[in-house]
Amino acid sequence: MARTNAAAPEDAYERLRSQIVTGTLMPNERLVEIDLADRLGVGRAAIRTFLTRLEQEGLVVREPNRGARVRMVTEAEAIEITQTRMMLEALVAREAATRATRDEVAEMRAILAEMEQRLNAGELLLYSDGNARLHAVILRASRHATAARLISSLKAQTVRFQYRTVLVPGRPRHSYAEHTAIVDAIDAGDADAAEAAMRTHLSHVTTTLRESHAQQ
Repeated sequence: MARTNAAAPEDAYERLRSQIVTGTLMPNERLVEIDLADRLGVGRAAIRTFLTRLEQEGLVVREPNRGARVRMVTEAEAIEITQTRMMLEALVAREAATRATRDEVAEMRAILAEMEQRLNAGELLLYSDGNARLHAVILRASRHATAARLISSLKAQTVRFQYRTVLVPGRPRHSYAEHTAIVDAIDAGDADAAEAAMRTHLSHVTTTLRESHAQQ
């Protein structure tokens, strides 16, 4: 039975979005309205609204007479998206350097320490999860709502590429050093250094994605 509380439609939307972002619903998988309505416990009108929102986010493609499907992001698109993120996240790092609280910096340091532990243990997928959490804390510390909204949309389109770079031999150690430089600059309140460190980090991510694509 569908839930009737006011939060139900938004909860259902977030569940559907999460299933796409995490890969539970695979790229190019068809999204059948009646099946989604039954699974999420909402009406088909709500599902149509959800699909419109997801299309606007670049997560869904809708085609006349063929319905909706999960959008397939190509490797070339993933590279372009990461280049765009580099510009936005450099701004975010700059803002975080002047706005982060001591508690937020301490949280970044704690995540860095956990990332180092995961790296030393060879737990690369868990290291990558820590990477994502660190970027989220930096984003929150920037207090930049517009950048946060845009970055969230961009990252959602490339989650399936998240683990690819961390599995490239030698890349995790470089990644850890780059993240440390970002946090050090934020901790020091050095906006120029924080911006430069984030640009360096994501430019290396872009290069790694490009090289991985070329090898494939």
